[in-house]
Order: sequence, then structure tokens, then C-alpha cells
Amino acid sequence: MIKIQKYTEVEPDFFKGRDFDNSNEVVDSVLEEVQKRGDAALRLYGNKFDVAVPAQFEVPQEELKAAAEKLRIEKRDIYDAFVYSHDLALRFAKLQKKTFRDFEEELEPGLFTGQKTIPVDIAGCYVPAGRFPLVSTVIMTVTPAVAAGVPNVILCTPPRVHPEDKISAGKTGSGIPGKAFVGGKPYADEGIMAAAYICGVDHLYAVGGSQAIGAMAFGTESIPKVDVIVGPGNKFVQAAKKAVFGNVGIDFVAGPTEVMIIADKSANIEWVAADLLAQAEHDVVAQPILVTDDMDFATNVSEAIENQLETLTTKTVARQSIDTYGKIIIVEKLEEAIEIANMKAPEHLELAMDKGAARDKIAKAVHNFGSLFIGHYSAEVLGDYAAGLNHTLPTSGAAHYTGGLSVRNFLKTVTTLRAEKGKPGTLKSSAAAGYLGDSEGLAGHARAARIRGEK
Repeated sequence: MIKIQKYTEVEPDFFKGRDFDNSNEVVDSVLEEVQKRGDAALRLYGNKFDVAVPAQFEVPQEELKAAAEKLRIEKRDIYDAFVYSHDLALRFAKLQKKTFRDFEEELEPGLFTGQKTIPVDIAGCYVPAGRFPLVSTVIMTVTPAVAAGVPNVILCTPPRVHPEDKISAGKTGSGIPGKAFVGGKPYADEGIMAAAYICGVDHLYAVGGSQAIGAMAFGTESIPKVDVIVGPGNKFVQAAKKAVFGNVGIDFVAGPTEVMIIADKSANIEWVAADLLAQAEHDVVAQPILVTDDMDFATNVSEAIENQLETLTTKTVARQSIDTYGKIIIVEKLEEAIEIANMKAPEHLELAMDKGAARDKIAKAVHNFGSLFIGHYSAEVLGDYAAGLNHTLPTSGAAHYTGGLSVRNFLKTVTTLRAEKGKPGTLKSSAAAGYLGDSEGLAGHARAARIRGEK
């Protein structure tokens, strides 16, 4: 059962970033081998960790198109939901891009400074395909890259046995974890392939785990080196992203998911319980949190969680998350929730309150969160799937210093300088640069400035 406690009783560790060990000797070894041996290392570790090691890693565009067409025919509702989600995400990402303005302005007479926003050349997206293949993550990682104008967007995801190879795999008892089917056609989760086609992925590679991160970071014979790697994954994937940062850019190192709901008695008990469970079912270490000023409401939500758990197909995972990491915090005044939220910096922050001055005050005062969901109908799961927002968000306190994945992760904001001969601004800056060079003992700097300031 979820723990209920007063704010004054909350342990200080609650506000610290949750560290689930993102350093790993196995990952370091994998990355080293991939850097040295390229595709051979991908096959080596594919044999150890995956269910298939295809003869070629790239899944042909025809397969992606076929997966999308199959989904459209057999599961039209899901196909339409993909298309709708992608459309909203693309529109939102394009709006984000508009905020990055190129300019050139004359700061001083003859001294022009400027800014240009340029997309990276190659973006790498990683999409997990474990117990629950994260099909929506294709939309959330690929779409902002496309909106940013990246000319080559690639995607890596764990391999699957191709339908045409399943009979052969069955005869040899392969195609299962620990005994990969080797040499077949490249294939991946069909939902991920369909979403990749809808979103416009340029190349999809059936490679998973930390070896996929290494392939994108260093390049192999089959997979190009990228400029930026984005996307979620297990602790091995996150450890790999952390290790390759600097060689390539990354979005951030993501930990277990979390939600904080600030609610008063106007909130719907069943809805709040459902939102907490929606987060809990992600992972046994997911963290669902409720902050309220009403003890009766808290008790009723706790009971609703127990009732809803009984019919939840993901009960085993959600139960462990609720019991181990779930928390209901009771405050004397709801304004205290502002302090809690800003200290915790949750990935998702919901304000389950009626429209009005109280909700507006909290919405204005909170400033550390991945995404903010305002009002009873703004469920966090809408942000996960189909509201335009990106669901790849900072966790474990990272919202103190960064926001979620967006077009900015695929854009470089670079600066320009244009100085005109003999103009007052050029002369004044040359003189100032000369003196500053003197102050640092850098005579070459001073000279390079002064010779341009000579009339």
C-alpha cells in the first residue's frame, strides 16, 4: 500500500537524485570492443544479448513500409493514433523551432554580431523493445529531429527474428534470449518499424543495447557515426550514453520515471489513482507521488489505488512501485507543494485542481519540472502519447538544469562576427582587445587586435 506521511516527516533523501548506478564495467567493455572491432563486435554481443543477429543490420525501407501498411489494414485505430500523435508532435516541434531566430545586429558602428541555428548532420535515436516495445518513443525521438531539419535520422532498436526465418529458428531452437538466430534477414518490432516509416526515419538498424549506442557513437562498417544520440533505455543503455558523451552529444541520462500530482479535494479520486498507477506500471522503481492538503482525500486515493490494482494487467510491476517508492505527502497548506515540487524537480508534474487563483498561483511558482500538466483533464498520459509534447523528459532531479527532448537537441546555435574597416566600433573593440591581451600576458592576441585597429 502507498505510504502516507506528513511533509514534516519526509526524509531528506526523498529530494536527492535517485542513482541506480549508471557506471558499468560490462558497458565499458562493450563500448571498447565496438570502437575497435565495429560490426564484428555488434555480432559478438548480439549473440550474447539479443534474440537475433541478422546478416545485415539495416532493415530495408520496404520492410518499414510493409509494417506500416500491415498496421493500417489490421489495426486501423492504432495506425490512425500513430499518425495523429506524429502530426501533433511535428506541429509542436516546428513551433519550437520558430523560437530559434537567426539574426545579425549592429552592436556598435561597424561591428555586426549574429546568430545562426544549424541542424546537426546525423541524429541517432534509440528505441527500446523489451517487455513493452516503446513504439511512441519513435515519434518522440525522430519527429523533433526531422522538424529541426536534420538531413539523416537513423534509429537503432533491438532485432527480432524475421517472419521468413521463424521456421528455421524453430528447428534449431534459436531465436530466444541466450541463443540468437544468426544470419537471417534484418527485422525489428513491427510497431516500431511502422512508426519509423510514419515518422520518416532515413535508416533503421536492428541493433540493440549498449552496443547500439557504441555503434552510433563511434561508427562501424554498417552504422554511421552520429552527432547526437537521444532516447531512453535500460541501465546499460543509459550507462553507455553517459560514457560516450563528449564524443557525441546526448539528450540526458534518464533514470526511472516519476510523477508528482498536486491535488486538492476538487480532484477526482479515481482519476488521480489512475494517473499514479499509470506511472507505477512503467517500472518497479518508478516513483508515483501525490501531494495534498486533505487527509480524507489522501486515504480515499490510497483505497482507489488498491481497488484499481486488482484489475490492472500490469499489477505485479505497479504493486512493487507503489509499495516501495510511492508516497502521499500531506501538507498543511497547498502552497507548501510549491516548495516540494521545486525541491524534487519531478519529471512530470500535474496540478489536479479546479481553475482559479489557487491553481494559477502554483502553476506560476513551480519552475523545476520536465512537463507541467494543468487541470483535471490534462492527464500525464496525454503527454506520453498524443498531445504534441515530448515524453522524453529529465528524471532524478535533472529538471533542475534541463528540460525535455526537443528540437534544440538537434540544433547548434552558432555565432558570427562581421567588423567593417575603420568604423568606430571596430576601432574601439580592437583597442579594448589589445589591452585585455596585455592583461593576460598574451602578446600575440594583443598584436592581432591592434594591427586591425590601425588607421
